[in-house]
Amino acid sequence: MKDTFQVKIGALTRNLPIIKLPSKIKIVLFNSISDVEIVVEAAKELAKKINNEVEVLLTPEAKSIPLAFELARITKLPYVVARKSKKPYMGEALEAEVISITTGVPQKLYIDEKDLSVLEGKKVALVDDVVSTGATVEALKKLVAKAGGQVAQIVAVFTEGDQEKWQDATRLGHLPIFK
Repeated sequence: MKDTFQVKIGALTRNLPIIKLPSKIKIVLFNSISDVEIVVEAAKELAKKINNEVEVLLTPEAKSIPLAFELARITKLPYVVARKSKKPYMGEALEAEVISITTGVPQKLYIDEKDLSVLEGKKVALVDDVVSTGATVEALKKLVAKAGGQVAQIVAVFTEGDQEKWQDATRLGHLPIFK
């Protein structure tokens, strides 16, 4: 049986597995992708915390897409997905590099050309399931700036690691990193 870490999101409680990464650190794995209850509850709680000035939501592919969708549905705000690969139909897509804690290798995030007008001149909330090292947040910030938007808020179900680093992030909880 794996070690677990208990979290509460609104009225729900989950025991999340603690996993070891190739870097030898252990993290609490929050994978909401197939947990409809947790996505709905997290979005409901986060929607209460979205700044009134936010005009659009931006999320990285893939685990946080259901969260962004549900937040968009509740708040009636549009959302854009920063994709992990560039498709031929994306036209003159914007790109930014990221090295996430879970992959450990360089990746790129892309904003489809069709979504540039959604971000241009807008105040944007960056939406993610877990914000840890900040690498994904920084890549998203670069994309927003390139698109002519302005980051107004960072929104996550959880932050992870150094709590002091994420005092400005809107979140529902914090996860430890074990060394």
